[in-house]
Amino acid sequence: MEYALNKHTSIEVFIALAQPGQSIFIAEEVYRAATQSRNYLDALLVENDQAYYGINTGFGALCQVRIPEAQLEALQENLVRSHACGVGDECRPEIVRLMLALKIQSLILGHSGVSRATIMRLVDLYNHDVLPVVYEMGSLGASGDLAPLAHLCLPLMGEGEVVWKGKKMHSAAVCSQLAWDPVKLQSKEGLALLNGTQYMSALGLWAIHEGRKLRSISNMCAALSIDAFGGNLQPFHPLLHRARPHNGQIHTAQDILMWLEEGAIHERLPAGVQDPYSFRCVPQVHGASSDVLAHVTSIFAVECQSVSDNPLIFPDEHLIMSGGNFHGQPLALALDYLAMALVELGSISERRTFQLLSGSRGLPPFMAADSGLHSGYMIPQYTAASLVSQNRQLAIPASIDNVTSSNGQEDHVSMGANAGIRLQKIIDNLWSIFGVEWMTAAQAIDERNTTTAPKLEQIRQSYRQIVPTLKGDRILSIDMHASSKFLRELSLS
Repeated sequence: MEYALNKHTSIEVFIALAQPGQSIFIAEEVYRAATQSRNYLDALLVENDQAYYGINTGFGALCQVRIPEAQLEALQENLVRSHACGVGDECRPEIVRLMLALKIQSLILGHSGVSRATIMRLVDLYNHDVLPVVYEMGSLGASGDLAPLAHLCLPLMGEGEVVWKGKKMHSAAVCSQLAWDPVKLQSKEGLALLNGTQYMSALGLWAIHEGRKLRSISNMCAALSIDAFGGNLQPFHPLLHRARPHNGQIHTAQDILMWLEEGAIHERLPAGVQDPYSFRCVPQVHGASSDVLAHVTSIFAVECQSVSDNPLIFPDEHLIMSGGNFHGQPLALALDYLAMALVELGSISERRTFQLLSGSRGLPPFMAADSGLHSGYMIPQYTAASLVSQNRQLAIPASIDNVTSSNGQEDHVSMGANAGIRLQKIIDNLWSIFGVEWMTAAQAIDERNTTTAPKLEQIRQSYRQIVPTLKGDRILSIDMHASSKFLRELSLS
């Protein structure tokens, strides 16, 4: 599908652009702001001899060093090369696509002085799914995401590596096959390409997309667990949530009731007067995480339509101004907040698994067919607990850390990229945690020799085509991987 980028591009468009098979279109009138900014900068450099940071000076702590006009192109190319210092794992293709789309969006807003030709090459990279090899580690989240963005933009110059048609190649070879000449970076262009929050933003958008799916899956798993445990539906009554009307709480209670609609749970007496908190407080806990997700989404929606370059060009006002729009603090705090919210979804899920395996409410201990001879689901709960523990460790805020860099010029950094990187691991762990809960609750329904509510039962029966009922000990790692994959690929829309 083709998506047109403009100054009002929505967060939903960017989330869609993370997936393969999409394309970007930029209308002629959208290019005008960028062209005006470039023309203004070119004229200004001819008309006066003033020093402008990163345009005709060095960078960071070298900002006092003046660069002769004849070396301005080399200055920008050297900047990209010297800053390509990423290490660690290669970024997921979804993250790289988002980085390209977000960088294009920032440049078309017309405050960066980047030429149309440079923007078009970024569009070419995206549309041909030529994905630069970007490494996860290296950004401090302060002067933008310098190292990751340098790797993203090396292919513009025919340097660095890319992944194309499933194969890692040197970018020069791919450019040759596609008949692309290397882009000659003009004054400020290298700086504009490297300054910005596009890596942090990409990590955040990916996490928001996954977080939305996890929110829905967590409610579905909780509903099945509530039914399997013989839970009480009174905690989900609308009157209770009208008395404490947090949006997430209200919608979570509604979602649980939707999943259990027409189920036998409405007819039978609850197994207990009150259920443990992991069942009874699902609206409050899941709902609070849902509200955090909504808040974080609003932060990133603003960032998607922002310019995080430095310095910024304002042609109409005849100004070039240096500031700190590249600083990732708004994103770092939001990513930390989202991490804590998502970790809680996994924490309460593991507690429901624990309760289902406890041998109460008429269920056999660990769902074992012959306790002692068989261990049943004893150890999957161990695995879920270890993942919950790791997630809690990963949720320690990254944004409160600071390491001074650039000889003291950059003396406060956000660490927003690190916050986003660890979110990927948290999210991967959550899919496994929910896989264990779903596997356990589905088995509990079988142990009761019954079915669950129609909407849930339809999904449970599909699941049983992949993971059969446990009738004796077997290698459960296979079932756990299959359960996680089943949930991750499940479409609830």
